Amino acid sequence: MKLITRILDKSSQPWYAWVVFMMTVFESIFLFIPPEVFMTPAIVANKKRALPITVAAALGSVIGGVIAYLIGLWLFDSVGVWLIEHVASMEKFELTKTMFNKYGIMIIILTAVTPIPYKLLAICAGFLNYPIAIFLGVSAIFRTGRFALIGFLLWCFQEKANEIVRKYSWQLTIGAIIFALLGLLIITVI
Repeated sequence: MKLITRILDKSSQPWYAWVVFMMTVFESIFLFIPPEVFMTPAIVANKKRALPITVAAALGSVIGGVIAYLIGLWLFDSVGVWLIEHVASMEKFELTKTMFNKYGIMIIILTAVTPIPYKLLAICAGFLNYPIAIFLGVSAIFRTGRFALIGFLLWCFQEKANEIVRKYSWQLTIGAIIFALLGLLIITVI
């Protein structure tokens, strides 16, 4: 319980928006932790933080998307291949290329709003020299929409969420670990 209280206290600090920003940048390039994990504690601790935390996540996502795109465009043979091999596999990258060539904007939307690895698509978009304005525009709209929805829901239900987090902290922690492991299992199997 002390750990949960400490996390909630730290996440209510003004500098925590920078943590959300940086972690979302990293998530867009190489991390597998969804940005919502970083957004939630700050908004649960203080619902007035919903807007700055959502903006930090959206900006971090766009900047991370630009970096991943540029890795695919300029550094694919070195950094891009290394990231793909450590984040997924070259087979998954080839599948992503095929899907991206076939469905274009729909794949950008799908990866922007679901847990499908956005980083893989961003590197692929750069590698294929997909128009950056379209890629970033669609990504920004739908990733920001995703974070805004989460931020709004947490803002609306902050009191109840705070109560649930404090009451069921260990069960939620174990559930999150199981969910993350299942996500990694799915990514490695698919």
